[in-house]
Amino acid sequence: MTTDKAEVLRALHVPGRPVILPNVWDAASAGAVQEAGFPAVATGSAAVAQVLGYEDGEGTPVGEMMAAIARIVRVVDVPVTADIERGYGLKPAELAERLAATGAVGCNIEDSTAGALVDPGEQADFLAELRAAAGQGLVINARVDTYLLGRTAREEAVERGRRYLEAGADCVYPIGLGDEDEIKALVSELGGPVNILFRPGLPAFERLAELGVARISFGGGLHRAAHVHAQSLIAKVKEGLSPY
Repeated sequence: MTTDKAEVLRALHVPGRPVILPNVWDAASAGAVQEAGFPAVATGSAAVAQVLGYEDGEGTPVGEMMAAIARIVRVVDVPVTADIERGYGLKPAELAERLAATGAVGCNIEDSTAGALVDPGEQADFLAELRAAAGQGLVINARVDTYLLGRTAREEAVERGRRYLEAGADCVYPIGLGDEDEIKALVSELGGPVNILFRPGLPAFERLAELGVARISFGGGLHRAAHVHAQSLIAKVKEGLSPY
């Protein structure tokens, strides 16, 4: 069953016809995404961390993060892919085992830690070991953090992305990339599925599809918006007003 769901998730990554994944933070938001008709559910590590009372950046104990992922998997029937930062210090084989135990069939994994890029060869080796341990039962979305950290040379992002694809990643996630021409060029040069983080100022979904994007996700954006709305409701109660 797990491998079947992984294949369903993998098949959704079609360049030019991107899968859209509104990232969730708990079982309730996961249920809402499924009820809305989305074919898969993706978690967002920053949002889950805040809900659990921890800082983003691997501040969440691995057991609590895995338990949160497992609760999300339990309440939906569609494939779940989990944002696991850089793996919380776990070796690839243990990470594959812990993810499999949650029922998740996909993961995002970052190539930076504490604001510094990991050596691309080291990251490629990590991904290759993760692939070997998980087999085809895990869809690996390999994050490329060069743009996020202000290193805007496309050549570096492409080199990292190609190495990760060769190591067994299914998709490359150049977080922080927003320029339309740069997206088009990177998609063309990578030669593999590309995930774009949607945020204000980016091209519309239809245009991202035209640029060849295979996956669109939202990171912690939806949770931040929901939290701001909750704060406004609480403020109304404080003022003695009805929040409804």
